[in-house]
Amino acid sequence: MRSKLLPLLPYVLALCVDFYLLPLLMRDTGAAMFLMLCVMPLAAFLTGAACGVRRGFRLLLPAAALVLFLPTLPLYYNYTAWVYAPAYAVIVLLGMALGRAFCGKT
Repeated sequence: MRSKLLPLLPYVLALCVDFYLLPLLMRDTGAAMFLMLCVMPLAAFLTGAACGVRRGFRLLLPAAALVLFLPTLPLYYNYTAWVYAPAYAVIVLLGMALGRAFCGKT
């Protein structure tokens, strides 16, 4: 199991930066909406695409995105933002699928 998780560590760390450090830049509602609807999904998509290109299709990364986003709800948002957790998992999944299509790994 460790051999499957260790190669995903850089991508999990990138998701941690995306979910835990980028919200610190939210100063007002406009910045929050821009980050939540543009920057953070783009970073999650690019992380998934990079993983898909280098590692192929791994379902652990979208699951990690879902689990990593949930603790940010009480930290930065309120519980009405829970819909972003599965949305980010799907975004990472789409990025991985696109990345896998470009690299051809199974």
